[in-house]
This record gives sequence, structure tokens and C-alpha cells, in this order.
Amino acid sequence: MLQITKTPKTSLIINIISIAIPLAVAGLLSLPSKLPLGDWTKILPHFIGIINSTTALTLIIGLIAIKKKNIAGHRKAMGAAVLQGAIFLILYILYHVANESTKFGGDGAIKMIYLFLLASHIILSIGVVRLVLMSLYHALAGDIEAHKKSVKWAYPIWLYVSISGVIVYLMISPYYV
Repeated sequence: MLQITKTPKTSLIINIISIAIPLAVAGLLSLPSKLPLGDWTKILPHFIGIINSTTALTLIIGLIAIKKKNIAGHRKAMGAAVLQGAIFLILYILYHVANESTKFGGDGAIKMIYLFLLASHIILSIGVVRLVLMSLYHALAGDIEAHKKSVKWAYPIWLYVSISGVIVYLMISPYYV
């Protein structure tokens, strides 16, 4: 198992990454014109929906494993969830730098529900990056008490972001071209 030493420098790096990722995503999404990456990028939202689904399942598997004191299973599940998060981020950026955002076509109450889910999903996804990285950092440093404190916030937010991402995808998928 990968083991790291806790240092102020590592915490600083996590803080920088936690700020840099949302800023980079926002910058890439606001490019004045889309990059010509090809029509293959139009299928990416479907893979992103699958990744959000499998991430939610992996997070639940990780929780079940730790509740059963299966530390090795927990580590594998959470490592897989972090990897899925990284793949999600890459695919999300690739899609959005090459394609205009899809507009939701529903009206009335369903549109309000969609907008609430989308807004909460986006806002919480920005904050959860640091929480997940700090939780991972504490775990890899062997500081299980700090890890437990961190995951009290990181886990439910990450699970919500994953599940709300699936719901948002299902709601907007009929409007993809």
C-alpha cells in the first residue's frame, strides 16, 4: 500500500489542486470557441453518466467494506472511486471544450427540479475535490482519526454529487443531439 508522510507542503499542494481544478474547468468551459476534437466527443455524456453511476456504487461498496472491517476491500473501492473521479474529470473537460452545453428542454416544476439538482451538483462538486483529497491524504498518511473526521463530510457529499450527476444526466439526455 502507498504510504505518505504528512507535511505542510503536501497540504499546500492539495489546497492548490483543489483551487486549480475548478478554475481550470471554468476557464476551459468559457473558451470563446469550441475545439474541433471531432464528433466522437458527442458520446462522452453517456460515458460520464456511466462513470457517475459506477462511482456511486463504488462508494457504497467502500462504505460496506469498512463497516465490515474489510480494510483491504475499502482501500480498493475508494482507490477505484478516486480513479473514476479522475476519468470523469478528463471526459467532462473533453466533452465541454468540444461541444456547446446542452439546454434542458423541460418546463415548469421539472425544470426547477433539474436546475436545483444541477446547481447543487456543480457547487458541491467544486468543494468535494478538497474533501476527497484530504481524506485520501489522511488515509495514506495513516492518520485514521483525521481520515474519519474528513470522510464525515467528504463521503456524503461525494455520494450526493455522484447520484445527482446520474439524475441530471438522465433528465437532460433526451436533449442531446
